[in-house]
Amino acid sequence: MSVRAVIADPSAPNGLRLAAIDEPVPGPGQVLVEAHHVALNRGDLNDAPSGRVPAGEVLGSDVAGLVVRAADTGDGPAVGARVVALARGAFAKRVVVDVDALAEVPDGVDLAEAAALPVAGLAAVQALRAGMLETPVKGSRVLITGASGGVGRFAVQVASYGGAHVIAVVGNPDRAGELVELGADQVVTHPRQVDEAVDLVLDTVGGPQLVAAWELLAPGGNVQCIGWSSGEPAVFPPYATVGPAKSLSSFLITPPVGPDLAWLVQLVAQGNLRVPIAWRGPLNRIADAAEAMLNRQVPGKAVLDLVTRRRTP
Repeated sequence: MSVRAVIADPSAPNGLRLAAIDEPVPGPGQVLVEAHHVALNRGDLNDAPSGRVPAGEVLGSDVAGLVVRAADTGDGPAVGARVVALARGAFAKRVVVDVDALAEVPDGVDLAEAAALPVAGLAAVQALRAGMLETPVKGSRVLITGASGGVGRFAVQVASYGGAHVIAVVGNPDRAGELVELGADQVVTHPRQVDEAVDLVLDTVGGPQLVAAWELLAPGGNVQCIGWSSGEPAVFPPYATVGPAKSLSSFLITPPVGPDLAWLVQLVAQGNLRVPIAWRGPLNRIADAAEAMLNRQVPGKAVLDLVTRRRTP
């Protein structure tokens, strides 16, 4: 049986192409999920050109849908369970998922919203946790660059929920109101507008903003380097790394992610986490979603539907 999927094709626009593939077969400790919705991340657009996903393989990481084949090991959700997952090759009608990389979705949570959680939500949660190993989140000053993006909006909410004083950095000042509603205590267009030291920086922009954020760090502070959307080099002035101890850390989502996904889904169910879906359309419009994302026209998440959306009567 063949299923529809988005595969890596370096010769195609933005390195992605719709194709038919053989239905994947789950191995031990894996379930088979029928995808209802997937979410596009900026990193997905780098996977084909960079070679991280070889030509012909399925792209994507974020998926939500229904379990159609349970794990043969007896653990994990049953057939019919609504789930969200972080999975390699998520952009397909059927997706193989490790049981420790998913979480069940309560009936009150829209699967489309759940699909937007894995990469961006996990990055926000795990980077905040990694940067606060020695300092409690509550009462800390947290600076978030690229705060109007997918990771940024989740990071603002999660840090605020934990009791931090949140400073959001955005390129467009018109988005300040939205970020204040999400929990930001202060919104600026550049880190240099902040006049008090911060304890943690969650950086998704890189370049000059990373340098300016480093200069703001209090002794013992940390920068978590989540992304580099600016594409610009970060040039540190002489002696910038000499002085009281502070640190800059590379970041990567680490497994198992199931518990963190379950926590994020519960926050959504409780009304404590809003999912910012800024672009939505069918899977065959993924090229349009990619262009909108690359042109910075997606303030939040882009979700693609693999099932027909129900019309409101």
